[in-house]
Amino acid sequence: MASPTENNASDVQSSKAKPPIAYEEFEDCFTCRATGSAAFIGLGVYSYYTGMSNLQKQEQSIMRSATKYKMGSRRLGIATISAALVGVGVWRAFN
Repeated sequence: MASPTENNASDVQSSKAKPPIAYEEFEDCFTCRATGSAAFIGLGVYSYYTGMSNLQKQEQSIMRSATKYKMGSRRLGIATISAALVGVGVWRAFN
């Protein structure tokens, strides 16, 4: 029988144990940051362009509909989503 002072495989409190990965400092490589940043910025620009284009094509039917959300609020929604995606891309580039 092993004595309590000996280290064995089931000893969780070992002094040689490393902290979990979540506690370690993680640094992305430049290529990963550039790719992620470009993806988010590109998605933001694409969503703005296609959203406004589709909104312009559907303007007549939107104005005739009984909904209270007309062109202004829909443009604001598209611009907000696009700006958020571009913002995440810029944040990803520098953080």
